[in-house]
Amino acid sequence: MLSQPLQASFTLPNGAEVTIETGKLARQADGAVTVRQGNCILLATVCANKEPKEGQDFFPLSVDYQEKFASAGRIPGSFFKREARLNDYEILTSRLIDRALRPLFPEDYFCDVQVLISLISSDNEVMPDALACLAASAALAVSDVPIKEIISEARVARIDGAFVVNPTRSQLAKADMDFIIAATEKNLMMVEGESKECSEEDLLQVLQLAHDAIRIQIKAQEELRIKVGSPAKRDYTKPLQNEELQASVAAFCTDKMNTIAKGGTAKGERSDAFSALKDELIKSLGEEVDGSTKKLAKKYFDDLQWELVRNMMLEDRVRLDGRKMDEVRPLAMEVDPLPTPHGSSLFTRGETQSLTTVTLGTPLDELLIESAAVSDYSKFILHYNFPPFSTGEVKMMRGVGRREVGHGNLAMRSLKQMMPGNEYPYTVRVVSDILESNGSSSMATVCAGSLALMDAGVPVPKHVSGVAMGLISRGDGKYAILTDILGDEDHLGDMDFKVTGTRDGICGVQMDIKVDGLSMEVMREALMQARKGRLHILDAMYECMPAARAEVKPHAPRMEKIFIDKEFIGAVIGPQGKVIQEIQKETGTTINLEEVDNVGEVSIFSKEKEGLERALAWIKSIVAVPNVGDVYDAKVKSIQPYGAFVEFLPKKEGLLHISEISWKRLENMDGVLKEGDMVKVKLVGVDQKTGKFKLSRKALMPKPEGAPEQTDRRNERN
Repeated sequence: MLSQPLQASFTLPNGAEVTIETGKLARQADGAVTVRQGNCILLATVCANKEPKEGQDFFPLSVDYQEKFASAGRIPGSFFKREARLNDYEILTSRLIDRALRPLFPEDYFCDVQVLISLISSDNEVMPDALACLAASAALAVSDVPIKEIISEARVARIDGAFVVNPTRSQLAKADMDFIIAATEKNLMMVEGESKECSEEDLLQVLQLAHDAIRIQIKAQEELRIKVGSPAKRDYTKPLQNEELQASVAAFCTDKMNTIAKGGTAKGERSDAFSALKDELIKSLGEEVDGSTKKLAKKYFDDLQWELVRNMMLEDRVRLDGRKMDEVRPLAMEVDPLPTPHGSSLFTRGETQSLTTVTLGTPLDELLIESAAVSDYSKFILHYNFPPFSTGEVKMMRGVGRREVGHGNLAMRSLKQMMPGNEYPYTVRVVSDILESNGSSSMATVCAGSLALMDAGVPVPKHVSGVAMGLISRGDGKYAILTDILGDEDHLGDMDFKVTGTRDGICGVQMDIKVDGLSMEVMREALMQARKGRLHILDAMYECMPAARAEVKPHAPRMEKIFIDKEFIGAVIGPQGKVIQEIQKETGTTINLEEVDNVGEVSIFSKEKEGLERALAWIKSIVAVPNVGDVYDAKVKSIQPYGAFVEFLPKKEGLLHISEISWKRLENMDGVLKEGDMVKVKLVGVDQKTGKFKLSRKALMPKPEGAPEQTDRRNERN
């Protein structure tokens, strides 16, 4: 018999009730809860091994968020008709949870932990990603898996000037700010989001509102934990310690390590020096030392490096490469380095380099973005690639990793703020290939992407740049904020804070915090220092490429977009698509036609200008309404004794009377015209009774001097 489930609930500022429940589902997991808002239900489970694997010296946490298609009453569209690998949306949601949960575990906890969150019932108006971290944290809270604190996440969006916590899907579609924030009772842990050029003060207001909402969610989790019986957190095997060895490592390495750290050398030289010192340390221990002792000595070496470099920055205000705290590394950039892509750029900042290309496609190239609740198409795509040679490593080339998906998404969300709207007919794909990496290749992607878009002639109004910020802090209140952090500074620091934007505001933010007690004042200082760095990079970008090209490059597909009356859509398409297929075949174009708001939108794409002009003229002729006085290129369809019948528009014929062919009197049609001839004519009238069109060729010819007026001979027909 099932046990009676236990519940705790809270109410969102918009009046929606959220219920957390445990004790009914997945009872063999170490912790399991469901979170429900409306018809949206998430199931979160956590399982952890009792002991770490032998020799394991890192924390193996895996977090997977998956949406079951049955939750929305749908069958997956794949060949096997079942859920397969996580899609990008599920990966990004998994990363949001992972980044928030990871700092909660003790530093010496090395047992495998698996957190699984599944959407088992979908609600079209409830965004499940804003509830997924709440579910994961609640599953940990009711378990005996050791965590230091309880957390939660909240989404805050600005809609019509007002801030809304956990807005509905319909509301979110109208937002100009959209941020997801994770926090404990006291501290912010993670920020991810986008905005249409918001100010730093706007962002700080969002963080404060989110933190207030999160505290309510944490209180509900604590209430549920008490109802479960507040299970004691399990004990676990601690890593071996050797204080004598630790002291020996410090005595041997401290001075030499300080010399290397303060040398201001490049990444490779510095890395080689630290590696050589580590080898020297291991050699000094003697041949008789066993493998576990050597491994522990290497750990103490890394710990000492972490402490010494951080203290160097805090006390001496000196960075590993010799820069000032707010200094951006040297910049180098160029546009159009590649002759064939539709747009390209090479952006280098210090030892980080991105080669980025832009490809312009048709609406047929749009990307299908599918989740359980929604299937939509995107006309803007950004892909980020991080090959192993960018860091001088040898690794297997496998599929795209979560890191690449996450970094590419941040760059995409940032650049998307400046992209033209749906009226822009091209599908745009940006690809960033990282050729070198030593700190914030995602921010290099934003800068390179902005330059490449302008090089391609995409009408983006402003450049977007990005900069990665770091934080080094200590318990005594000392801290240092670092602009344009190195890879080593990211590893050694307490915060990784990426900010993108234009000269007028913030477009994207991604922040992970590893330390307790980050105040709003420190956040404000970091944001303002980031703004200074962002503007410095933007100045260099505008010098390289002041504005988008007025036109696409000659080898890029040409495009024209026209709007036609709804009644002509069928005529352009033709029976079973024959007309539009013929136009595409004869002109070498790609044509996309759709009805939007009772108007036909026709987009024509062609690699050749001539083909585009032919297709455009063809379609215009189909939808054209004959106007008296207009001139047409007509095709002779048949010859009669009294003139020629010509087609001057598709499916529209008129009589070119023998008296209207020339100023010279013609006795008959012999040798004058033949079927298939092209002749330029002018529409001179429409018979009000019959609707027949009256055409003239001579009206387009200069009247010979002294030529008599010809009489209309149409009544001569017997």
